[in-house]
Amino acid sequence: MSDVQAPESTPAPGGGADIRPRVERLLTDILGLMGFPARLDFKDASDGSLSVALHFQGELPPGVEQGKRSQMVDSLQFLLNKMLHRPGNERRFLLVGVGVHPEPRGERLKREQAAAQAAPAPQAAAPAPQPPPPAPAPRQPKPARGQPAPQQAKAPAASARGSDSDERSLEVAKDAALREVARKLAEKSASLGRFYALVTVKQDDRARVLKAVEGVPGVKVSCEGEGRNRRVVFTPEKPAPIPKRSMLPDDDDEDDLEG
Repeated sequence: MSDVQAPESTPAPGGGADIRPRVERLLTDILGLMGFPARLDFKDASDGSLSVALHFQGELPPGVEQGKRSQMVDSLQFLLNKMLHRPGNERRFLLVGVGVHPEPRGERLKREQAAAQAAPAPQAAAPAPQPPPPAPAPRQPKPARGQPAPQQAKAPAASARGSDSDERSLEVAKDAALREVARKLAEKSASLGRFYALVTVKQDDRARVLKAVEGVPGVKVSCEGEGRNRRVVFTPEKPAPIPKRSMLPDDDDEDDLEG
């Protein structure tokens, strides 16, 4: 399932540890559980990090495109670096791309700075004419003594943003496989007291999930966020704390984990 370009015994550039075997094992397990197996192509990046290109076998995951960054790829890269960079271990940063090897962050910043310097300075545009000041509102006559004052028109209430009405009102075709997975996740959230979220899910699939989990006790399922950040959230009625041994270390600088 993987295509490793360099043998495992080859030392990594800059004296870093060769993390290919661990990365290959972790990525194979994670992508297999997600239902999107992929062939792995490793490459030593110019900045000393290890680059891996994911060549998915079949349909791409939702929200993922060849050669582009996505929330799933960024989350996968962040998670792998957290799992690999344990305290006391020698560190080597991992880059993850889809279909191609991602460009190291340092080289990308240099290229963007060079492009910004080469671009011609924009010419100063003529100031736009100022619109005339609005006419003053006519004064309302004062009511006669003993008469009630006229009521002011109420401003229309702002429509609620990020509600579930859009998904719950959609008429979508049933998906037996998605329905089974959604109900199992809802039951798991209720029994373990864990919060879960489904990201990069299309609106039709969000509607299918909301309809599928109706009637599952002990959990509330709703949609939150807007645009590409909109997600399905599973909230248990009785949340349970995460065991301390299961929590990831917080010794890494998140700025260093950007692709």
